[in-house]
Amino acid sequence: MQILIEEYKEKIWAVALNKGRLEGVEIDPINEPVRYGSIFYAKVTRIDAALDAAFLDLDDYNTGILFNKDVRTIDKEGKVCKDCQQAIGKTLHPGDMIAVQAKSAYIANQDALWLEESKTPRMSMDITLPGRYLIYSAMLHDNIISRRVRNKKLRKRMQKMISSLEDMQGFIMRSAAAGLQTDILRREAGILRSIWEKFEIDFTGSSPKLVMQGPNSIQRILGDLATNPIETIEIVTMDHYQQIEKWCAVFAPDLVTKITPIELKDNDATQDLALLEYRDVMGQIESLFHDYTLLPSGGNITIEETTALCAIDINKGSDTRSKLSINIEAAKEIARHIRLRNIGGIVMIDFLKMNKKDQTTLQKTFEEEIQNDPCTVQIHGFTKLGLLEATRKRRTPSLNARYDGVEF
Repeated sequence: MQILIEEYKEKIWAVALNKGRLEGVEIDPINEPVRYGSIFYAKVTRIDAALDAAFLDLDDYNTGILFNKDVRTIDKEGKVCKDCQQAIGKTLHPGDMIAVQAKSAYIANQDALWLEESKTPRMSMDITLPGRYLIYSAMLHDNIISRRVRNKKLRKRMQKMISSLEDMQGFIMRSAAAGLQTDILRREAGILRSIWEKFEIDFTGSSPKLVMQGPNSIQRILGDLATNPIETIEIVTMDHYQQIEKWCAVFAPDLVTKITPIELKDNDATQDLALLEYRDVMGQIESLFHDYTLLPSGGNITIEETTALCAIDINKGSDTRSKLSINIEAAKEIARHIRLRNIGGIVMIDFLKMNKKDQTTLQKTFEEEIQNDPCTVQIHGFTKLGLLEATRKRRTPSLNARYDGVEF
C-alpha cells in the first residue's frame, strides 16, 4: 500500500494506492468548524422537548445537538447508564457543563446541493479515543471486540487475546489488532489512557471549549489501513512530514521509516495537486464523480445519490457471462465505490435478476467485501422486489461535499 499526502486550496488530501489502484481517499478542510471525533467541554443552552434533545454551545462559535439516546449518566453503583428512560429535560438543564464528542462533521458555506451536510453537528456523551489497533472508551468497563469484526473465527481468536489483557479495561479491539503481540496492545493502551487522563483536567470551569480536534484525513487513512502493509508515505511539504512523523512515533513506530519526502522535478511542483498528478491518480479520483463506472468484463454500474438514498443499478451490456458472475464482479466494485465515495444512509442495489440460491451466494460475497470498509455497513437482505438493501453510517461528509473547487 502506498500513501500520498498533499495540500490544495486549504484542504489536506490523503490517498491510498494498492499497486496503482485507488483504495482510499480522504479530504479535510484545514480549518473545519467541527470535525468528526472532536471532543468539547460544552454548555447546555436550550432543551427542546419536541426533539427530546439539548442544544449545546461547543466553543463560543459552534452549536451542537445532543439527543437523549446519546446521553450517558452514572448510577448510584457507579455504572454507566445508556438509553435514558426519562426525558432529557429531567437529566440536563440550561447552564450544565458536559463533555461531548462530535459524531458528525460540520462544513460551513456549502452549496444548496450539499445543504444536508450543514446541519447542526450531532454530539454524544459516549466519548472514545481511537488508536491504530485499539479504541479507548472511558465509559466502558470491559474490553470488547469491534462490531465491524464479523468473521466468527476471527472474533473467537481475538476474544482469547482480550482475555489475556485483564489489567486493561475500557478498550475496543479493532480488526487490525488480530495477530498482534500483546505488548504492542499494552503500549497503545497506555498511550490512550494517558491521553484521556490529560483531557479530564480540561473538563472543568464554566466556559465551553474545544478539548481535542478529531482525527484528520491523514490520521484516518493511516488508522483505517492498519491491516494493510504500508510501503511508503509520500509527502511534498515539511509541515505534513512533521505531522505524520509525530503521529507515527506515537501510534505506528514501524511506519516512521516509511515517510518519504518527494521532490518533484520539471516544475511539476507548481501544478495543482502535483504529487497526485505525478503518480497518475487524478483520473481515478475524477471517475468517482461520474454517475457510472465500468466493470472490467464489459458491464457497467450506475450510481445515483439523492437526498433520501443512493440507488445503484447493474447493466450487463455485452457481457455474455452468467448473471451471478456479473453480479459478483459488480458487488466487489460497488463495495469499493461506496467506500471511496463515502456514501451514507440507505443504499438500494438492483442486481441482475437471480434465483434465491444465487442471491444467497451474492449477499455472502458482498458481506465479505464490506469488511474493508472503516464505517459501519449493515446488509438488510433482498426486498420483495429483488433489491439488495444496505445502510452505511459514515463518519464524515461525502466525497462530493469535500471536493468542491477543483478543476480538471
